[in-house]
Amino acid sequence: MVSLRTVSKHYPDGTIALRGVTFDVEPGDFISIVGRSGAGKSTLVRVLLAEERVTRGQVSIGGWDITDIASRDVANLRRQIGVVFQDYKLLPRKTVLENVAFALEVCGIPSRRINEVVPQMLKLVGLEGKRHQFPEQLSGGEQQRVSIARALVHQPRLLIADEPTGNLDTINTQEIIELLRKINQLGTTVLLVTHNRDVVNALKRRVITLDGGAVVSDQSVGRYVL
Repeated sequence: MVSLRTVSKHYPDGTIALRGVTFDVEPGDFISIVGRSGAGKSTLVRVLLAEERVTRGQVSIGGWDITDIASRDVANLRRQIGVVFQDYKLLPRKTVLENVAFALEVCGIPSRRINEVVPQMLKLVGLEGKRHQFPEQLSGGEQQRVSIARALVHQPRLLIADEPTGNLDTINTQEIIELLRKINQLGTTVLLVTHNRDVVNALKRRVITLDGGAVVSDQSVGRYVL
């Protein structure tokens, strides 16, 4: 599913964000990527989304070597990866349904297909009854559910959740993590990038720890130990 081989990222100012990172992600994995601020987590996400090019090493996703991906192919790559961020990035003047549908509309997906897929995604995230509400009418947890539904409309095999609970209280955090568990159980590989120790320890799943841009721990049933 995902393969990184001795991946390093150096910036012109001398900053080394990633140092020889090597790991594999198998289909169906649920992996937490953890580390202190500045450990390299955000750079790793940008590399997987082809927003950053590596200085050395190789990156493959779904058997596709994206190390030197052409600019014209980046959009296609990103349609194969669902991404959820800490800030929900919803369009304030569009309803829940319209926000999710928009991700398909911009790709030229026919209306008939959109009308099939969007209600399915809203049901999956438990928001079928709020399809006509606007983001400002929703709680933070509900807004994050909309962003998750939007990330899933292309039916990606990989979902990257980058600090998805960073703006949420404990109850909403638990609900979002349970939703990610459910999505994983349905067959989607999940990479959870987080600094939330309680979430990581409760998951009892594989944990990759970054420190100083390097992988310092990779545990099949891990804990947040930093």
